[in-house]
Amino acid sequence: MGTASTNSTKPAMRDSLIAAAFQLFLERGYEQTTVDDIVTLAGVGRRSFFRYFPSKEDVVFPDHEQCLADMTRFLAASADSDDPVARVCDAARLVMRMYAENPDFSVQRYRLTREVTGLRTYELSVVWRYEKTLGDYLRTRWADRRDGTLRANVVAAAVVAAHNHALRHWLRSGGEGDPLAEVDGALGSCAPPGRRRGGGGAGRGDRGRRRGDHQAVHPDVARGARGGVEPRRELRGHRRAPGFSVSLIEGTQVFI
Repeated sequence: MGTASTNSTKPAMRDSLIAAAFQLFLERGYEQTTVDDIVTLAGVGRRSFFRYFPSKEDVVFPDHEQCLADMTRFLAASADSDDPVARVCDAARLVMRMYAENPDFSVQRYRLTREVTGLRTYELSVVWRYEKTLGDYLRTRWADRRDGTLRANVVAAAVVAAHNHALRHWLRSGGEGDPLAEVDGALGSCAPPGRRRGGGGAGRGDRGRRRGDHQAVHPDVARGARGGVEPRRELRGHRRAPGFSVSLIEGTQVFI
């Protein structure tokens, strides 16, 4: 019983620190808020803060480490028969779902990062980690291809860009609308004409393409953008701090 009580206290303390931090960021501003201010409002000591967050920046993105772990596990669970591009598209959809679970917090964080240069820089490093996670998975799947590394880099960047476009649009709207439909549409736009979601195969634009014409993205992206397993089923029961969403990558901003 003692162990269960201790374990239940840990996420509650972590959530209290996050809530206190954002209350102060909104009231005073990010730069004007110190770690001492946060722990005083939360009613805990400095050691408790640094047990959960290595820095003040980390409290702004409280779940991105868990999100990266979830994404890595989701990709690792892929079967050999799974289309690799569909798999990374579904990994991006998984992150959007995490954002959508708490629109108010997601929008609040977006507005904060727009105001603080240091947080935008921090986000860039997280963006790179998400894209690298997708790229690593694709490079492993295409290890036997001569162009595997190039193909993986191009596809990972295209999927991240499509996701970020949808996420950024949704956040700028104040969290209105359906972000999952937004990301489906963005990923679908990666497909060449006639092959977008619901396109039913090659269209007139494909039949009329001349030798030397270029598609906007790699054909592998086009195939994956239409795919979709349900990533949520494979992550049922994963642990997340209640009431807080995770970031993947919005342009030069975190989603994951």
